[in-house]
Amino acid sequence: MSTLNNTHYQPPFFILKGIPGLEAMHIWNSIPFCTLYVPVLLGNALILFIIKTEACLHQPMYFLLSMLSGTDITLSTSVIPKMLSAFWFNSREISFDACLIQMFFLHFFTATESGVLMLMAFDRYVAICYPLRYTSILTNSLLAKLTVAVSLRSLLVITPFPFLVKRLTFCNHDVIHHTYCEHMSIAKLACADIKVNKIYGLVVSLFVVVLDMLFIALSCIMMLKAVVQLSSNDAKLKAFSTCTAHICVIAAFYTAFLFTVSLQRVGHISPSVHIIVANLYLIIPPTVNPIVYGVNTKQIQERIVILFHTVSSVICIWH
Repeated sequence: MSTLNNTHYQPPFFILKGIPGLEAMHIWNSIPFCTLYVPVLLGNALILFIIKTEACLHQPMYFLLSMLSGTDITLSTSVIPKMLSAFWFNSREISFDACLIQMFFLHFFTATESGVLMLMAFDRYVAICYPLRYTSILTNSLLAKLTVAVSLRSLLVITPFPFLVKRLTFCNHDVIHHTYCEHMSIAKLACADIKVNKIYGLVVSLFVVVLDMLFIALSCIMMLKAVVQLSSNDAKLKAFSTCTAHICVIAAFYTAFLFTVSLQRVGHISPSVHIIVANLYLIIPPTVNPIVYGVNTKQIQERIVILFHTVSSVICIWH
């Protein structure tokens, strides 16, 4: 019986190492992540509140923006609170099942965000290239089908990850050299062949992220081509502003993602550098997104100003 148990050993919990080599500085390391996490929650929650309460913003573009904000909140929240508790309270233990759940949500919402950015590129493509047919092309029914398709795609490609990990034997290796549970960081602890994990992880990256990037790149090229052909300078300026805001959000997400994936596959890079970049990848895009759209989207900007004026007036009345 002992031999049977040892052939498929799974630790009851993992220990999150944090940032290797910088354990003594974890309190200081937590400051930038905590400082950025608060704006992630407040900024994206504000975007969701404004879009929810303003009837004139119940349009495809803003529905996708609210979906992006919701994804940003859940993506960062699946990782940052546990990471901060490890930094602040040395609470580094995480049960095996909880680790798999965190891993699933991390990769699920990453894939979902990539899909949402692709849909936002499609939305802007239709708005700029076919402005007169925008409402007839991007109907609520089509938008609902596209968002369901993106969510189902994420669910289907990410669901195998926990099962691929559960089949592995860990041989008493339970220290994850990371601040959160990520697929390859867990798989590398196994004393079994992880070739299937590596191949499937690469296939998912190619199928989800690379395909989305190619579609987004094609959409951006078509949009820029259409913008250049506009006769009115004001129309060109407005279209360029829309394109620029979306391209900034796309660049923040995919640049950080590709950099993280590249560092993970380069052996001579310091583990601390890789893990810091991996953490920034989860916190920088969700911080940037509400700022970019809040500044560049006139309707949201106006309602933020009105909301702050209302809050200020209420505070003055109380005093």
